[in-house]
Amino acid sequence: MERVVVLDLGLITYLQSNKIINKQQHGFLKKRCTATNLLVSLSDWTLNIENDRRQAVAYIDFAKAFDRVCHNKLLAKMRQYGICGPLLEWIGDFLTGRTQQTRVGNALSDVNVIISGVIQGSCLGPVLFLLYINDLVDVCSDGVIVKL
Repeated sequence: MERVVVLDLGLITYLQSNKIINKQQHGFLKKRCTATNLLVSLSDWTLNIENDRRQAVAYIDFAKAFDRVCHNKLLAKMRQYGICGPLLEWIGDFLTGRTQQTRVGNALSDVNVIISGVIQGSCLGPVLFLLYINDLVDVCSDGVIVKL
């Protein structure tokens, strides 16, 4: 069903054609990756050096980023992006009510309810994560160039 939502229903196509996904985003998108991020950054840095402009570079690694996505905030952001109705309800159902349990040898931990995070290893998880961090660019001040 995830593939139907992402590919057949065209969630990514909708997000890109409506210019919802920030153009600074390089992760998890077709024809974009960490390499394209670095190439664009290198170009920016080279131009700054050639034009005698000061620059500083900061990299932020969000520890366990996929695990820290707040479901309520994600769903609220999706509503703001125009994703609503049965699709939003399905995604809400997809995220909530999940449980996890750990096995070590023959021993099993208690079952725990998962209250945050997007599913890793799924095709929908990265798309949901992109939507969750999509507005990071908007909180940076003028003159700050962000690459995601």
